[in-house]
This record gives sequence, C-alpha cells and structure tokens, in this order.
Amino acid sequence: MSGLLDNINCPADLKNLTPKQLEQLSGEIRRELVSVVTVNGGHLASSLGVVDLTIALHRVFNSPDDKIIWDVGHQSYTHKLLTGRKDKFNTLRQYGGLSGFTSRDESPHDPFGTGHASTSVSAAMGMAKARDLAGDDYHVIAVIGDGAATGGMALEAFNNLTYLGSKLIVILNDNGMSISPTVGAMAKILSRIRFDKRYYRASERSKRILGFLPLGKKVWEFGDKIKSSIKGFVMPTTIWEEFGMAYMGPIDGHNLKDLETALTQARDYSHKPTLIHVSTIKGKGYTPAEGNAVYFHGVSPKCKSEAKTVPTYSEVFAQTVLCLARQEPKLVVITPAMPEGNCLSLVQSEFPDRVFDVGICEQHAVTFAAGLATQGYIPVVAIYSTFLQRSFDQIIHDVCLQDLHVIFAIDRGGIVGDDGKTHQGIFDLSYLSLIPNLIISAPKDENELQHLLYTATQTKHPMAIRYPRSVGTGVSMDNAFKIIPLGMAEVLKYGNDVAIMAVGASVPYAIQAAGELSLKGIEATVINGRFVKPLDSGILLDTARRIKHIVTVEENVLSGGFGSSVLSLLQEAGLSDIRVKTIGIPDKYVEHGTPSILREKYGLDSGGIVRETIALLPEVKRIHC
Repeated sequence: MSGLLDNINCPADLKNLTPKQLEQLSGEIRRELVSVVTVNGGHLASSLGVVDLTIALHRVFNSPDDKIIWDVGHQSYTHKLLTGRKDKFNTLRQYGGLSGFTSRDESPHDPFGTGHASTSVSAAMGMAKARDLAGDDYHVIAVIGDGAATGGMALEAFNNLTYLGSKLIVILNDNGMSISPTVGAMAKILSRIRFDKRYYRASERSKRILGFLPLGKKVWEFGDKIKSSIKGFVMPTTIWEEFGMAYMGPIDGHNLKDLETALTQARDYSHKPTLIHVSTIKGKGYTPAEGNAVYFHGVSPKCKSEAKTVPTYSEVFAQTVLCLARQEPKLVVITPAMPEGNCLSLVQSEFPDRVFDVGICEQHAVTFAAGLATQGYIPVVAIYSTFLQRSFDQIIHDVCLQDLHVIFAIDRGGIVGDDGKTHQGIFDLSYLSLIPNLIISAPKDENELQHLLYTATQTKHPMAIRYPRSVGTGVSMDNAFKIIPLGMAEVLKYGNDVAIMAVGASVPYAIQAAGELSLKGIEATVINGRFVKPLDSGILLDTARRIKHIVTVEENVLSGGFGSSVLSLLQEAGLSDIRVKTIGIPDKYVEHGTPSILREKYGLDSGGIVRETIALLPEVKRIHC
C-alpha cells in the first residue's frame, strides 16, 4: 500500500479529505483489492462495486456507534480496509487471518456476521428496536444487494417494517447481479428503474413548474406525495413506499457527492424507514471484472489456478445431468441463484426450458420441486450444502413427508476452505439423517457420483447426493450408467486388524491411511460406506463381528453423522464388545483456511486416520508400530 490509504486507520480519518483526495483513495483501494484478492482468492467484483458507497457511508455515519450491516458480507472488503484492518488485509481468507465476510469476532465495526444472503434487514430491525427500547441514539444501516433483496427472508422483513415503527436506513445496492444475473419480478422492476430516465426528466420539469408558483419551492421540498405520484406515474418505485419506506433514487453509486447527499438526507429524516436505491457496477474500476462479473464474483487463489486435467465434481454433476436430461424428458433442474457455481450453463444452453433459476429462495426452490414431483416430473435441486440448511422445514414437510421423488444434488459438502464458518458444508449428513423417507449418499469419486445420480432418477423416493468442492480423484469414467443398490456399501481392501469405514470425500484418505498402516504391520479393511441412510447393515455388522476394532471417518460434525449412525447400528445389534473411534468435525464451527490445513487440524487426512487407528488398537499391537 502507498499514498492516502496508508493514513486511514479508522473511519474518522476520512472526514476531512477533499473530493480530489477521495477520488485518489478510491483508486488506491481498488488497486489494493485487486492485488490481494487475485492472490488470496475471494469475492472481487462485488467488493470493487461498493468502494465509493463504503467511503460515503463512513464519511456520513460514525461506525461502530452507528451500525452498518453488509448483506452479503463478501462485499465488505473496503469496509475492512477503512476500519483498522488494512495492515492485516493481506491475510484475507488465509488460515488465522481476516475472514472473507463480516465477523463480530473480528471487529466492533462488524455488528452482524453475514455469510448467507437476505438477513440484513431483519437484523437491522432488531438492532433498531433494541436502540429504541434502550433509549439510545444511533443509526442502523442495512446494505443489501438486489440479489439478496429477492430472498424470502428480506421480503418478510420489508413486510414488517411499517408495523415495527423504528427508524432505519436500507441501502439497496443494485448491480443487477447476485452470483449470476438476478432473476425474477423484483429484478425486472429494478432494471426498469435503473435504466428508465423518464423520472429524472419528469422530476426536473415538475420542479421548474413549481418554481414559478407561490410557495412552489416549499411544495417541492416537503411534497413527498407529489414526488411519489410523479415517480409512480412513470416508474414502479412505489413498491417501496407501499412497504412503508421513504424512497430515494436511483442514485449513481460511484458519485461520492450524490451518495453523501442522499445518505445525509436519510440520516436526518426521522419520520419513517428510508430506502436508498443505489446503482453500482459490479467490478467497477477493474476492466476484466467489469466485463465478466460472473467469473470475477469469486476468484480462486493463484496457487489453485494451474491447468487442471481432472474435472471438478461440479462439472461431472452437470455433465451427468445433461446426459440424463437427454434420456429422460421429465428431468428438470432447479437452482437458487447458483447456475454458474453448479456448472449448469451447459445444461441451460441445451435445455433452457428445463433449468430454473429461482433466485436466492432456497425454501421456494424445494417446495417448487415438490410441486413438480407431484405431477410426475423428476426435479434435481442443485444447491450448496451450506444453503440447503435454509430449507430444512421444506425438505421435511413438503418433500419427505409426502415421499416425493426429488433429488438433492448437494455441492460443497464437507470442508470447503477459505469461505470459512458460514460456508463449511459440515452439517448436512446430520440434519438430513433425522428425516424419514430420505436416502442419503456420498460418492467416493466422480465415477461413483454419476452412477448415484442415475440411481436417484430410478428410486421414486427423495434422495440426497453429497459431493465435495474439489477436482475429482482422476478415476476413469464408465461409459454407461448403472444402478447402485440402495444402502449398499463396498469393501475396497481387506485386513484383519482394524476396519476403517469412511464416506464420501474421506474414502481416498482412508485408503491412503490403510497403505501407511500396512507399512507399520497393521492390516486394515477399508469400507466405502457410500450410503449414510440406509446403512449397509450386512457388510458393516459382519465386519464388526470379525474385526472388533472400527474407525469411522467423515467430513461432517460427529453429532448425528455417519459415525453416530454406525454406533446406533452396533447398539441395536447388541454388539457391545466393539471398540469404535469416530473421526469427524467436533462440536464447533470450522474457521477459514485451505482444506489441507483444516483436514490436518481435525485429523481427517491420512496422517490423522493413522494416528487414531493406532491409538484404538490393543497395546500389544501398538508396540510394533
């Protein structure tokens, strides 16, 4: 870093900068964002788009006394630079470094942690009501993207605003994007506002006419109803006013003077909640990101950018779905605002009428799928593990209770790395295992993934397939699909000293650990569990009776996961003389860091499996290791 940014240690340092200095600072911040994010990875385009808005916010308001909530927190990088974290910014998303999202543990300037979309307005309402009840005097500002504003939770909050009666400011950061271009009716409304210049022309003409009338200027200054009528006549902005908010905008999100004027007016307006509609360009100031905001939404670290010859699990999923869609005309795909992340573009291009992007609406996605299933269609809900959590009730009530044929393709299952606590997919095996009628599987490699997807299309019951965020293992792919019998595990290696039962992405590490144990004179049976529900009671119980020492491995929390299910199976079978060690995630949230660092920390790599296996064995066996 160099120049003005070096001297910004807290938001107060921004207050006395001149317009020319502010322009210089914006450029320095953008260069710093590009420099760090293209090396560390992270959310680049969204952060570049809010540089000017962030500066304006911190000049008008007084954080941390005033509460600024970012939705989603990946657009908070400039906020971090301006709130005392610039010296650590090069540690962004690194193990032990700054989070890629807002975090209450990281700074008092982060009043609310936000890694999932559509939460900011509800949280802001809670803070505003707490302020009112306590008799305090501070401002609460929610910065929500247009993609997040389409989420059901955000709309629930907007619906409750007038009833609550507290003052707060909502800034709608409108760039026409979530991860991919925003879809739905709300997106169309915002697009009409963003590009329609008639309001500006009508507004200026009305202002000139009123200027010639007695008290005309006063009428314009205080005539909210007149202005609202003018806007409503030419543009659909009254939706926000019907929600009980005073509407301002759209405002150029890269014009600091206009931004500060609007923010100051909203700050000083005390009658009701205010919505400021700000139009920004995702990737602003960095030509590659401006030209391809989808690609630069999430940037991979440089160390991960080398040419790869093995496809990712996401790519194999999409290729398989494309093949299945060609065979089965009633197969459809639903994704909540992540067609790019799920690699569904190639399916969309061939079957545009059978791939549905429903926006950031995970609950709706699941029940929409349920409705399709009642009419004989086979919906595949393509979703990240961390976001599937948001539709838990719909999975139970709308899909599994009715035993509907819905396939859940759960991407980013297990440890995902640098995105950290809000995105680690470590809970799905546990919360899904609670649900009757649901089949749960996790492939050991990409070839098994394609067969499980095909199997799911033939089951006639709800089925979840969980796979990791990574490249595949490089195995050869079968040319024809085959059905894997439900609940069938497979023995990959035979040994008499210990049995290692693993599931999903943990299977390759179990195989590697077995090889290392063999060098120490310990022969392990390795079982690919493949199904978490139902378990293969035949193979698992026969192995337990024969060997008596079992290690289970999973990239999931231990409570209620694969290991817990194995323990329950042994208990139900009356096998009380079996020694079992379960390896998985302890009862905690997993921090950000590379998957290799985190697997080593939690004993999920081959070395950890070897250590725990040796510790489980009788002392006489350990002496020889």
